[in-house]
Amino acid sequence: MQWINSKGRSLRSLHNGNLSYWRYPLLLGLAPLLLQGCGLLYDAASMIQPLNRDELSAICVRGKVRIGISVEPFRPFVFPAVYTDQGIRVTGLDIELIRDVADALTSHCGSSTPIVPTLHLTRFPDLFIKMNEGQLDLFVSSVSGTVPGTKPTGLWFSAPYLRDDGVGAISQGSEVAERLSAQFRKQNGQWDTLAAVQEGFAGLTVAVQKGRSAHLYAKANLNKVRLVVCDSLPAAIEMKDPHIDVILSDYSIIRYVTKRVWHDWQPLSRIDGAPLMLTTGDLSFVTSEEHRHLQWFLNNLVFRLEESGRLQQMRKRWIEEEYAPTRRATTEGLPLEITQVPEHYDQGQCRLSDER
Repeated sequence: MQWINSKGRSLRSLHNGNLSYWRYPLLLGLAPLLLQGCGLLYDAASMIQPLNRDELSAICVRGKVRIGISVEPFRPFVFPAVYTDQGIRVTGLDIELIRDVADALTSHCGSSTPIVPTLHLTRFPDLFIKMNEGQLDLFVSSVSGTVPGTKPTGLWFSAPYLRDDGVGAISQGSEVAERLSAQFRKQNGQWDTLAAVQEGFAGLTVAVQKGRSAHLYAKANLNKVRLVVCDSLPAAIEMKDPHIDVILSDYSIIRYVTKRVWHDWQPLSRIDGAPLMLTTGDLSFVTSEEHRHLQWFLNNLVFRLEESGRLQQMRKRWIEEEYAPTRRATTEGLPLEITQVPEHYDQGQCRLSDER
């Protein structure tokens, strides 16, 4: 016996098939429901599909790229916010890079409406948390991915936009410099910076900014110092009790601020005149480890900027040249929300470390 469909085709032989005779009416009765269910599944898939777009497509649809920067100014990478006729603006090397990212995204998206970079200011350690929570597309705040401990799980660092930076040190007066020089002279030209710093700084009060490369370096290597952890570099400068003997920070930052802002502090050097570099570090963009499309986009952008010579011009423009940051903020700075400015100027406090 066979069941015949409307076109006369055999559905299945009763004797040769796997279904028994009594199941056919049940199967035919369920068919409309099954077909209706397929429609529901199709509709559900259609609803879910837009949520599965890659991160670059999501940015294109939003028309905005969410970029984190640290609330603590890192001159010359990020300067304090200033009031202008166009509103509150912030500027710096990292800000110019952000503008290039937005321009490149606009070109990538092929939209007549520019992709808008929205700046999210937050404490430096919190940038990593917000990135992992999906609140940011990327962040850039003169952060190095080549220093041990700076790559939390789930985050990815781009090709560097600034190479051969690293942790340096500044102090006031000559006492610290003389102590350090004495340790270098003992080495008779066989340079061992770590050993010289460990003995030269022993017993001194050393300040670092929380979560930065200098903080990680001090925790790992300077067990004989009195470590003070600050919310920002300005907070370390203003610290009076206890008296700060040495401040560690990115060399490019301390070179800029001691030359143009804090003239009472001077970078430390070796006895041959070379800058004191405690470790090297390359500065990069940071994004999610899962965002492969955005990773390639950022790496390709850094490559193009380097290849064209524009990246070198940007580094020279912000690190080497003389300029008025307020004027540049007026003509080319990016806007901040008014609610973020009070926090931007609150540079926090310092406290003795309890991590030892």
